[in-house]
Amino acid sequence: MQDFIKKVKLISVGLFYMGKEKVEESVAELIKKGEITEKEGRALVNEVVAKSKEATKELEGRIHKAMSDAQDKLHAPLKKEIDVLKKKIAKLEKEAAAAKARSQKKVVKTPRRPAK
Repeated sequence: MQDFIKKVKLISVGLFYMGKEKVEESVAELIKKGEITEKEGRALVNEVVAKSKEATKELEGRIHKAMSDAQDKLHAPLKKEIDVLKKKIAKLEKEAAAAKARSQKKVVKTPRRPAK
């Protein structure tokens, strides 16, 4: 699930930069045609970039919330939780092996006393 979120973030960053280049090209074309000034063009690019970043963050937030809601509904453990449980299991296995070894050492046969 974490991999999915990471991939979505990478895709959104890639789309953001592709979109930024297209906006810059379009604005450059408008400047070239004389429809807007360079100052207006820079302002327009900055505004579009800011809104795009905001939209990207909002999208990431929605995806993260949706994934979190889905996880809650499925009661699926996070990778972090699974790792913690694996460590606890390994610790318990070591303790059980040590206890077994101790109990085997304690079993010492004592000679029986002869009956009178």
